[in-house]
Amino acid sequence: MAVDGFELAYDRVGSGPAVVLLHGWPGDRTDYRDLVPLLSGCEVVVPDLRGFGHSDKHVADPVEQYSGPAQARSVADLITSLDISHAVVVGYDIGSRIAQALARSRPDLVGAMVISPPVPGVGTRVFGPGPLREFWYQAFHRLPLSEQLIDGNPDAVRAYLRHFWEHWSGPEFALSDSHLDHLVSVYGPPGAFTASVQWYRAGAGTTTAAASETIPAPEDRLATPAVVLWPEYDPLFPREWSDRIDAFFSQARLRFVDGVGHYAPLEYPSVIAEEVHRFLAEVEGPG
Repeated sequence: MAVDGFELAYDRVGSGPAVVLLHGWPGDRTDYRDLVPLLSGCEVVVPDLRGFGHSDKHVADPVEQYSGPAQARSVADLITSLDISHAVVVGYDIGSRIAQALARSRPDLVGAMVISPPVPGVGTRVFGPGPLREFWYQAFHRLPLSEQLIDGNPDAVRAYLRHFWEHWSGPEFALSDSHLDHLVSVYGPPGAFTASVQWYRAGAGTTTAAASETIPAPEDRLATPAVVLWPEYDPLFPREWSDRIDAFFSQARLRFVDGVGHYAPLEYPSVIAEEVHRFLAEVEGPG
C-alpha cells in the first residue's frame, strides 16, 4: 500500500514477536543480512526506506516527503498493513532517527527500541572544529553540485560510498566487494543517489537538527523503552556525546560497544540480537 505515493520494498521472515529493522545511509535493507538469522523465534520485517534500495524514489519536496516524520509514516503503514504492533524497532544512522520519530508519532506500534547514534543531546558540540571535519557531507548533500558530480555515475557512486564505509567502520570491519557492488547497483542508477540524500535536504541530518535542539520538559521525553548502543570507533559520534540521553528519553539504557564503528548491524549484530531478545523476554515475562 502506498503512503504519500511511496511504496516500500521489504523482506518478511519468521514468526513470533515482531521486530522491525531500519537501515541507514549509505546502505539499504541488506545491511541486516547478518542480524536476521540471529532473531530466531521472531517475525522480522526489513524495509528499504523511502528513496533507498528497491523502494520508490519519487522526486518530491524533501521536507514533506523525506523527513523523519514522512519516513515514519511509511514504516507505520507497513507495520499496520502486516497486522503487527508493539514491535521492537532497531535502527542505526538515519534509521535510528526514523525509529525515534515512529515511536513519537505511533507509540502503539513501538514496544521498544534498540538504536545507535544519532540520538538527541549533541547540541552545539557538533559545530566544533573536529566534528565539522566529519559532518561536511551533510552540507554537501544539500548542494545541487552533489548530484551533478555523483548521481547516475556508478564509478563516482562506488568511490563515494567506499569512502564512508571505510572511514566510519571500526578497525576490524572490511566492506566486501560483493556488498559494495550491490550498493552501487541501487545507488548508481539516475536519480537514486539524489533520492538517498533527500533526508539531508529535508534538514533531518545531525548538523541541522542540533542547531534547533532544545531539552524537553520531563513529561515530553520519549517514553518508549530503549537501549542506546554506542560504539567505540564511530568518528561521527564520540562517546562523550552520550551524556545527555536521560534528558531526552525517560526509559533509556546506555550500553557501550567496544572495538566497533558506525555500521551497527554488520559490526555487532550479536549485541543487537541480545538486546532485542532481552526486550522480548521482559514482555513475555518468566515462564
